[in-house]
Amino acid sequence: MKTTTLTNTTTPASNIILGLMRIEPLTDDEIRALVGEARDAGINFFDHADVYGTPLHECERRFGEAITFSPAEREQVIVQSKVGLADGYWDFSTEHILESVDESLAALQLEHLDILLLHRPDALVEPDEVAAAFDALKASGKVTNFGVSNHTPMQVELLKRSVSQPLIVNQVQLSITHANLITAGVAANMAGLDQSIDRDNGILDYSRLNDITLQAWSPFQKGFFDGVFLGDREAYGELNDVIDELSAKYDVKPEAIAVAWITRHPAGMQVVLGTTNRERVRASAAGSDLPLTRQEWYRLFTAAGHILP
Repeated sequence: MKTTTLTNTTTPASNIILGLMRIEPLTDDEIRALVGEARDAGINFFDHADVYGTPLHECERRFGEAITFSPAEREQVIVQSKVGLADGYWDFSTEHILESVDESLAALQLEHLDILLLHRPDALVEPDEVAAAFDALKASGKVTNFGVSNHTPMQVELLKRSVSQPLIVNQVQLSITHANLITAGVAANMAGLDQSIDRDNGILDYSRLNDITLQAWSPFQKGFFDGVFLGDREAYGELNDVIDELSAKYDVKPEAIAVAWITRHPAGMQVVLGTTNRERVRASAAGSDLPLTRQEWYRLFTAAGHILP
């Protein structure tokens, strides 16, 4: 398992993350088996959010009930959660952030979060309110590091005007087929070409320039929750042919190739797995440090339907 040291941190972080958004219906034993499978594969990074499960914090609660880290284990793992959704609206007020973090810690049965992310942009954000919350959380020891999710570079810059702590992570949707943050740059300055439209405002280059680690969620999704491309030969026949060929070459499952397409990128991204299937966790983890060549990476790029001018 390849690891990376995120900005402002000391614990090496696996470049594969186990996302816990679907664990609500699992038993304690099933959650322990899932986390154990991840740990055996070298994954030491666990991703939560207050909105995962019903009611709020339910998946965090299920995790906290099932998993107890010893003091030594707690030092070796990274627990991240996200905040921002209130009752049907986004709320980045100081009061809401502080209240939600307290609820997350109680649900997880932890004393601190290693990383807290602002889940999705709040159109009514007041950076000073966010800064006050982050300062209080940092001073109290409840949160060690901070970041964002699904934010544009200018939204990050706006927060940085007031927030004193480094914003070390931006969690964004990315897969071989949902790859605008990569593909737009490849087709830059191509008039009339849809791929050249920058829908992400330069997230990739901005993050590399500012030492922000991108975390790719939905690494197997065709689009925005449109189903997975793996095995979809009707829509992505050529892509699956190339994936199968590379799977045979490297003796791994197709999931590993899909993951490797992301981890091969020099930006040093992490991949967030949302599955509760232990076999898929194991198969995906094999893509952590798979040495795809440039030619193989670009074969996957074009087989997915992206244009290489």
